[in-house]
Amino acid sequence: MTLEADIIVVGAGPAGSAAALVAARLGAKVVLLERGPFPGSKNLYGGVAYLSFLDTLLPQWRTEAPIERWITTRSTMILNGSRSLELSYSDESWGSKRQNGATVERSRLDSWLASQAVTAGATLLTSTTATQALIEGEGVDRKVVGVVTDQGGDNAIRARWTIACDGANSRLAREVGLYPNFSASSMTLGVKEVLELPSSTINERFRVSDTQGVDIEILGCTGQLKGGGFLYTNRSTISIGVIVTLSSLAASQQRPEQLLDALKAHPSIAPLIEGSRSVEYGAHLIPEGGWRSRPTLSMPGMMVCGDAASLCLASGLWLEGVNNALGSGALAGRVAARACRRPRQTPHDHQRYERELRQSFVGINHQRLNAAPEVVLGDVLQHHVPQLLVGIADDLFTVTDPIPKPSLIKILHRNLRASGLNARQVLRFLIAVVRGYR
Repeated sequence: MTLEADIIVVGAGPAGSAAALVAARLGAKVVLLERGPFPGSKNLYGGVAYLSFLDTLLPQWRTEAPIERWITTRSTMILNGSRSLELSYSDESWGSKRQNGATVERSRLDSWLASQAVTAGATLLTSTTATQALIEGEGVDRKVVGVVTDQGGDNAIRARWTIACDGANSRLAREVGLYPNFSASSMTLGVKEVLELPSSTINERFRVSDTQGVDIEILGCTGQLKGGGFLYTNRSTISIGVIVTLSSLAASQQRPEQLLDALKAHPSIAPLIEGSRSVEYGAHLIPEGGWRSRPTLSMPGMMVCGDAASLCLASGLWLEGVNNALGSGALAGRVAARACRRPRQTPHDHQRYERELRQSFVGINHQRLNAAPEVVLGDVLQHHVPQLLVGIADDLFTVTDPIPKPSLIKILHRNLRASGLNARQVLRFLIAVVRGYR
């Protein structure tokens, strides 16, 4: 027998669970589908989650959510050969007030978020994959009316709304035509390894307490490939990895694990992970193209959220995905649930989601920083700036007695020439930065 619901949410990640939670609280009959045996079982995630949006949904999250460490130190590390330059900022109040960012294990966080949706009234179906969308009508009357799953028998679930939260390059969104101009150039591949170390050792090496964590973003660790690296402290593990664009990876002869091995061996990284044991290794796609690369976000009967909507904010200073997934999912759940209260769906119901998303923190941040990915993955920042900045630092901090110290102008000129940049290129780059981060 065909199942029926008001709303089907495909994918029990942060976006899907937020959508299911909000819609169920508003009285909708919600079915939440998860292809893994439990929410989070398919996730590979080694990052920092910014979860303050949960104050609006689950005010108790700071004491109940499965947090690894609260980030109290954020660093940017620039590598050039065996040299490194690091800019670090610490604020202990981030940890004591439990704010700004935290390291999490997605397998635990996703399970907790999904349990909150179930408590609100949503029905969770695990080990269930939505294999295709159910579509009725043609032309302007074309709409999504549910999904077909991989379960036996009559495996259709009909609903007034389907919310696609099925990850980067969404299968459902592609099938119904919401990815008309998809390009792999907007995708990056993240390769991550989790290294086990005693919590006391992590505390000592990173100069933190049991609940405090460190977030290090790394530039200059991917050679001729465009990308970057990261290192995050969890409770008793360290997540380390590299992220490279698919286009540069395809054009090279390198494998991403070679880049990761080189990063782990770097003189500035090796002492931090010495004596660790590898407990997890894997890779996943990240939609880092920003607002300009997003798919069409809705059509009659369907809305797209989270990574499926390319709502990962990759701006160099910030790499945010979970918060945007939560924000977009909650908004879609609210729009769908309110539409279900009306006897009939209007042709413009789905457009309300896009309008409200633009006006939310998700849309405003993405629109404001829409040019940032081009700056971050541009040739100047990727291949010239690391050598320039590390070279300047080397000249500033090297004592050359009895040779007199060079002037700052001479240091700048010498390192500009060594990095392959000229003053005009630097000016253009700075203008791009101002525009990209306006």
